[in-house]
Amino acid sequence: MARPIVAIIGRPNVGKSTLINRLCQSRQAIVHDEPGVTRDRTYQDGFWRDREFKMVDTGGLVFDDDSEFLPEIREQAYLALAEASLALVIVDGQQGITAGDEAIAEWIRAQPCQSLVAVNKCESPEQGLAMAAEFWSLGLGEPCPISAIHGAGTGDLLDRVIEMFPPKGEEVEEDEPIQMAIVGRPNVGKSSLLNAICGEPRAIVSSVRGTTRDTIDTFLKRQDQSWKLIDTAGIRRRRSVNYGPEFFGINRSFKAIERSDVCALVIDAIDGVTEQDQKLAGRIEASGRACVLVVNKWDAVEKDSHTLSMVEKELRAKLYFLDWATMLFTSALTGQRVDSIFALASLAVEQHRRRVSTSVVNEVLKEALSWRSPPTTRGGRQGRLYYGTQVASRPPSFTLFVNDPKLFGDTYRRYVERQLREGLGFDGTPLKLFWRGKQQRDAEKDLANQNASSL
Repeated sequence: MARPIVAIIGRPNVGKSTLINRLCQSRQAIVHDEPGVTRDRTYQDGFWRDREFKMVDTGGLVFDDDSEFLPEIREQAYLALAEASLALVIVDGQQGITAGDEAIAEWIRAQPCQSLVAVNKCESPEQGLAMAAEFWSLGLGEPCPISAIHGAGTGDLLDRVIEMFPPKGEEVEEDEPIQMAIVGRPNVGKSSLLNAICGEPRAIVSSVRGTTRDTIDTFLKRQDQSWKLIDTAGIRRRRSVNYGPEFFGINRSFKAIERSDVCALVIDAIDGVTEQDQKLAGRIEASGRACVLVVNKWDAVEKDSHTLSMVEKELRAKLYFLDWATMLFTSALTGQRVDSIFALASLAVEQHRRRVSTSVVNEVLKEALSWRSPPTTRGGRQGRLYYGTQVASRPPSFTLFVNDPKLFGDTYRRYVERQLREGLGFDGTPLKLFWRGKQQRDAEKDLANQNASSL
């Protein structure tokens, strides 16, 4: 059966994100002393006693104000509550009951799911019960005093949470999802693309830079394959970013790249490739992630029969180090080719995980050597490539055994990599080549012999 979902609901700055990090034993949700840091709904996995569950963090609810992002934050909270088994309402014990708490309680009482009140900031066990007693008047049952910062009362809270779950049935083993991070500069359409894929307002979309702050995880299935889509904060130049929510969001974006199987690098079709796009592409390659280049806002470009090939040629010239990545022209606004992202990403992940036998690798290398011999130095020394083997996947990595790595310059190394790609495929994934010379092998053997003799 599907894991129960607990929706974290409350006013701004009552400690929702601090609590979800505490309960899920993570630091995933951004915590900062500023209202409105969380805007979208973000999911984390939780476990207590014998129950697994998901917790969804939501933005601070304000019902009497329609200023920037507040209506969208309310919509995200509505969607979170619609799929939840339990609404965990967080209030501030030090402030006491406010009009905002009463408005939220009235709204929660009208919802079909169960509810529980957690009274946060009750650091003193003696005063905690007295502070929590005030919140009986919200009509949501017995309040539970806790301290999200210090962890006081959180075990008792989780005991009550799992008691309210539906009875535990037979667990259905789920296949491991492919993790795809949607990355790019601010305002290239990452959140719009996520919403188009999901067919619902999964993330808040705005023309204001920095709207998305957290990394937003979304689970869905396409053709019997589970996917975990990770929408990330727009990544600007380091000198343009002040310490605060945006700084934390960008750090999480970088971590999202590292924990993903494949990255969808979103590029604005109107702006083209910028310096920041190039840096992001370089980070994806350096992290060894598979990649699909998604050129968004294609509907806004005036086109003729030659436009697509010309634009692709121009974009690839600036992203030459990702020449192995497939490029797709899409429109999040109209939905054009959005579903094709999954097919291309799935192929890229398949290649990213693929292994090739040593005999096949050496057939390709033999063919490459027959077409172009290794370079010769002015002193008459010529590079010799003896054989190669694949030593790892994710990304595919090869060790090439040669007489001296210094005899193989960058030009010939690129030639060998290109021949490996043409002969073996590996579209959509970077390759890593390790060049090992005879002296390195001899040194390793000597070290191994020394270790063996000392035992």
